[in-house]
Amino acid sequence: MPTWPWRAPLQTHPDVVVQDARSADVAELIAFAKQDPVDAALLGEHVEAMSSYGFYRDQLLCIREPHGLTGLCWTGGNLVPLRLSDVAVEAVADHVRRRSRRFSSVVGPAHDVMRLWEAMRGFAPTPRDIRPDQPSMVIDGDPLVVPDPGVCLTSVNDLDLLLPACVAMFTEEVGYSPLTAGGGYERRVRSLVQGGRSLSRIEEGPEGRRVVFKAELGTVALGVTQVQGVWVHPDLRGQGHAVAGMAAVVAYARAQVAPLVSLYVNSYNAPALAAYRRVGFREVGTFATILF
Repeated sequence: MPTWPWRAPLQTHPDVVVQDARSADVAELIAFAKQDPVDAALLGEHVEAMSSYGFYRDQLLCIREPHGLTGLCWTGGNLVPLRLSDVAVEAVADHVRRRSRRFSSVVGPAHDVMRLWEAMRGFAPTPRDIRPDQPSMVIDGDPLVVPDPGVCLTSVNDLDLLLPACVAMFTEEVGYSPLTAGGGYERRVRSLVQGGRSLSRIEEGPEGRRVVFKAELGTVALGVTQVQGVWVHPDLRGQGHAVAGMAAVVAYARAQVAPLVSLYVNSYNAPALAAYRRVGFREVGTFATILF
């Protein structure tokens, strides 16, 4: 008998069952995600947390076909699909429609994201942007350049400097200020600082102390650290801060957090791609993001 609470599975195809993870075996889910740890990292953190925090379970969809577990899809503030078969894509889209799930983006491996988006076009909001080509990159060794010794963990005492830099990065990347949605973004930044997952170089500038470079270890799961929020002060770009700063982030992350460091970046961001390659990152796949 399934453990309580339990919901009857929604079946939108005779060979596919889409069911939330309330009665799932967490060890099975983690083992499945570890087959593609870089692709799975975005939802892997939530999967690993289920061992301690069961309330996440209703936000993770498990896709089962006759031969067992074949795919996952996180349905929190973002939709994050992983390894969806053609029939599973339709089943997940139908589940999202029936449950009126709210989400700000669809993000993950490009093959899954773009097919899920096609299945959702008839009922999803009009996207603000579609980014189908975001190289997924990793580094599993020492950086190829000397790390910036000035990059270190951000102090809670520097949150007043870090938050505007984070807001500027988000606004530049996404097109609107994250502060318009309430205090959630500020809490997220604070939690990353308090958790030892924010690194920055802060120094004196013409008008006082300022953030020169910053990045966050936004996701840590499955033996992978995914770097997010990389930003260099606009007045200081083109001076090598991104390369040396990212080298410092990689060195710290590999020594203190996880052996494999990953990130994904827009294909049109040539300066960022060049900087990451200089550090030693190599491309291993493609992500995609649909922004609403």
